[in-house]
Amino acid sequence: MNDSLSAALNETRNAVLVVEDDSGHRELLQEELAEAGYSVSAVATAEEALTLLREQTFSLVVSDLRLPGADGFAVLERSRALVPAPGFIMLTGFGTIDQAVAALKAGADDFLTKPIDLEHLRIAADRVLQTRRLRNEVQQYRQVLGDDGFHGMHGKSPAMLRLFDLIRRIARSDGSVLITGESGTGKELVARALHEESPRAGKPFVAINCAGIPETLLESELLGHAAGAFSGARGARKGLFLEADGGTLFLDEIGEMPASMQTKLLRLLQDGRVRPVGSNEEVCTDVRIVAATHRDIADLMAEGGFREDLFFRLETFRIEVPPLRARGEDLVQLLDFFLRRHALSKGSSPRSLAPDALRRLSRYRFPGNVRELAALVERAATLTRDDTIGIEDLPERVRTDPSGDLESVADPAGGGLAEDEWETLDELEERYIRQVLAFTGGNKQRAARILGIGRKTLYRKLAARH
Repeated sequence: MNDSLSAALNETRNAVLVVEDDSGHRELLQEELAEAGYSVSAVATAEEALTLLREQTFSLVVSDLRLPGADGFAVLERSRALVPAPGFIMLTGFGTIDQAVAALKAGADDFLTKPIDLEHLRIAADRVLQTRRLRNEVQQYRQVLGDDGFHGMHGKSPAMLRLFDLIRRIARSDGSVLITGESGTGKELVARALHEESPRAGKPFVAINCAGIPETLLESELLGHAAGAFSGARGARKGLFLEADGGTLFLDEIGEMPASMQTKLLRLLQDGRVRPVGSNEEVCTDVRIVAATHRDIADLMAEGGFREDLFFRLETFRIEVPPLRARGEDLVQLLDFFLRRHALSKGSSPRSLAPDALRRLSRYRFPGNVRELAALVERAATLTRDDTIGIEDLPERVRTDPSGDLESVADPAGGGLAEDEWETLDELEERYIRQVLAFTGGNKQRAARILGIGRKTLYRKLAARH
């Protein structure tokens, strides 16, 4: 973002409109807010205010209630209709509870009575603007995170649509769920989606990484402990099972759980009772268990590292999260999502991808899956010197990956294909064009630029396929 544009945006964010018919009071408010760092416009009537609101963008309106002609409520009504709506502080020398309530119900953010305490005005203005900024940021994040998303997961590939449907169906049950898949595929997002889609939504969702807690502390973390149960246990502690009562407990990396704790977990799943460490009393719990692992449970059981009976108890339902390389066109959607998310966090315009960078990424296998992709976009969007991310901005492992030169996108899952299963050049070209169009949101001019062809050529290729 260039300096002039940045300055313009900052001026808009700090622009305040004062509406006050008393000239002395109007000048005082204007000077006070200007000293506080705001860019202030001041008018004497509601009609003048309505004209300025049509012509300029303000972050905050400070208006007297009693004005010649139309009153402050007319200014408030107009302000509320704007997108985005500015913050609004109503002023009056005839302050009553009824007027305050009416102003707040009509959408005012604050209500101050005359004579105005100037320090109070500054504090109120800062608070209203900060609240407004946070509200707008939340709305923007919801727009970004919610675009075609399913509880934070994004994708339209058949693999992801099947996953979303399976989550919805399994969520209705209380049975335990085992989520498997490679690291970085989003297993915790799946667990949270199960919780949010279930009747337990609104109740606690508690997560713990079994690999991140020392074996000596894991039992206490999960079950809690009584006061004096061990050295350092000065008071009783409620464990995660009881914290999650009525909701969902997510046990990530369940394959790393020590054998002693596996036995206790199995017993707990069987009778639904928790006995804190050092206590003689058992407490009933109502918790749905969702577990996850990136390891092959069958291999763990064969090696004696995981109890078969616990596995069968956990695997009432099983969800396999697909790796990124098996999700085809989702890569383009995810790239667009992460680029927009990065831009939003920096207050800048989204970066775009050069055609050679997009081709290289489409052929990279992403062993770290979506987590690796998110980190890669963050790095490239931060380090690039231009608005367009080129192949030189990608990590060395991506630039030098030999599969990026030879491996066909026709086999995204990486399995061996029979001769008649390989895509033709026409089929590969058609799918690549669809991916680029999805990335540009259907903007054919931008898609043609990425593809390195003219718009007429793109239209001709599309028409030939219909």
